[in-house]
Amino acid sequence: MAFVKNTPPTSARLATQNTSDGLPILLEKLHHSLAETRRWAARDLLAYSSSTGALIERLKIEPDRSVREIILTSLTRLGGTVAVKGLVECLRSEDACMRNEAIAAMKALPVEVSPIMDSLLIDEDADVRIMAVNILESLMHPDVEKWLIHVIELDLVINVCGTAVDLLGEVGTKDCLTALLSLKKRFSEEPYIQFATDLAIKRISKG
Repeated sequence: MAFVKNTPPTSARLATQNTSDGLPILLEKLHHSLAETRRWAARDLLAYSSSTGALIERLKIEPDRSVREIILTSLTRLGGTVAVKGLVECLRSEDACMRNEAIAAMKALPVEVSPIMDSLLIDEDADVRIMAVNILESLMHPDVEKWLIHVIELDLVINVCGTAVDLLGEVGTKDCLTALLSLKKRFSEEPYIQFATDLAIKRISKG
């Protein structure tokens, strides 16, 4: 999902661009009854690095998708540990849309996300571990293959391992073949793991 700013009518755009609202007023507008006002407040808060926490809290309760998109765009541009911590909390949401939005945002923050990837991949929640593997897909980090190997060597949940195997089939090298063969043996009674590992091994072997 790309975070594309929705463009309001020209009159609203000009009014917002000419505003001199400071941080307190923008934080108040972030909770305005009008989605358009909240949308512009979320955009303008990009000028204040200290607004990250407020943006995260609004994201958790924001019902309007266009506002959430602007909040996420601001968060990915602001970056930082507060933003990443808040997005990790969103991964645990019951709202599937919010989880997917958080994944997309974290993919756009490779520098901030990489240091917490080890902990995400051993999270007690298997769904979070699966989402962490999905984030690895576009993280473009030199340790991606190493992280995926650790997953298929240590994780006990078939769906987590299967997700990691699928990605190894795309990004893996011959360094992961031993781990894939071991996984195939460990889950010898699981048809999907057998199929996925065979496919990954075939792709990697062909280079």
